[in-house]
Amino acid sequence: MMLRRSLLGLASCVVLLGGCAAPPQMAQVPPIVFVHGNGDTAALWQTTLWRFESNGWPRTHLHAIDMPYPLARDDDGKAQPGRSSTAEHMAYLKAEVDKIRQATGTDKVVLIGNSRGGNAIRNYIQNGGGAGAVSHAILGGTPNHGVWSIPGFREANEFAGTGPFLKGLNAPKNAAGDEVTGPVKWMTIRSDNNDKFAQPDGQWIGMAGKPTGVTFAGPELKGATNVVIPRIDHRETSFSPAAFDAAYRFITGQTPRVPAIVQQERPVLNGKISGLGVNPSDPATGNFANNLPLPGASIEIYATDRTSGARQGAALHRKTVGPDGMWGPFTAQAGTAYEFVVSAPGYATAHIYRSPFARSSDLVHFRAERLAEADRSAGAVVAFTRPRGYFDPPRDTMRLDGQTRLPGVTPGAGVASSRLRLATADSRPVQAEFNGEQLTGRTWPARDNRVTVLELTY
Repeated sequence: MMLRRSLLGLASCVVLLGGCAAPPQMAQVPPIVFVHGNGDTAALWQTTLWRFESNGWPRTHLHAIDMPYPLARDDDGKAQPGRSSTAEHMAYLKAEVDKIRQATGTDKVVLIGNSRGGNAIRNYIQNGGGAGAVSHAILGGTPNHGVWSIPGFREANEFAGTGPFLKGLNAPKNAAGDEVTGPVKWMTIRSDNNDKFAQPDGQWIGMAGKPTGVTFAGPELKGATNVVIPRIDHRETSFSPAAFDAAYRFITGQTPRVPAIVQQERPVLNGKISGLGVNPSDPATGNFANNLPLPGASIEIYATDRTSGARQGAALHRKTVGPDGMWGPFTAQAGTAYEFVVSAPGYATAHIYRSPFARSSDLVHFRAERLAEADRSAGAVVAFTRPRGYFDPPRDTMRLDGQTRLPGVTPGAGVASSRLRLATADSRPVQAEFNGEQLTGRTWPARDNRVTVLELTY
């Protein structure tokens, strides 16, 4: 997998509106390696990298990796198409860290992981020789004591608190009973009670009304610095401004000098188009997520009117991707919203609407879409997604096409997308809002195998 490095370094700060903060006062700014969670992609770290950059961190020292098969196996010891074991996950992380250390010429890196990414980090440091290669390990929402911890229940799964994988990681390391491996400095970040995978009740894992055997404090580790942030959700333990603030302080011992992301005038964008796999031995099980390039996929980019979602002129960029799946580079304009049209043989055509980009990124990844069977009778389909967090009706201010109650979204932070099926195929604006971030797109006819995606950045 491509090592995620940008060609632009700190010199780019001179062209920013407002400038960048000076680098933190450290003997050596360490490379940071970001490890995504179960079924996710490196793209989720985009805003976190922007926050580090805005506070003077060189882009050459910020690396978000893509696990080719990001989903965990049902049984860690048995091969499963399109899924990875704990051993494979750890081996991939180790290889990426080795490449990054060699490329940057540094002895040690910082590892920051969300959810399952924290499992790989712990496994690498404890069992893969990583203790001498890592200075700090930060785990956001990692289910360190399991998503469930029920003796005899699915113990072969890596998320079972009573299973051999987590029991091995959590075995006491010293007389004090610490669960972390030294000399690495450890921090966990968790929600007080709003993480869907750290719940006493099994509502979010298909066991509503049944005890999981875990508590809200399940992500904490004895021997680590354990940080609790009220009301954040599972993904916000890593991708929120509050999580960045905690991580920055832990690494540097200093407060971030720039609380907001610093705007660039002409952000340069790039990313990868990936697809969805199908289990060849059992197609009825449906699609599974992967981060493999999708050669032959194509993209078009249009500037749009932020009020109506209408295109402002011809396509600004067109490309059919090659073996690496990379669709750019594309130079954007500050303050301009864009429509990204992604299509590939065997997939729907997705019209993806995004807020204006604040900074350059080569993590603007797209996963090709397929229409579900339930979508095909609709006139038009609109997906509203929040990749870096969940929708929580009691906590958040939300609106989709005039509705304050989003389809499929129930109280509690457990759903990251909402799907609106419209009766007519008429082309018209469709608007969405989440806690101040506003998106406007256009509807497209489902009969033409098209779908509208309103994707939040924050």
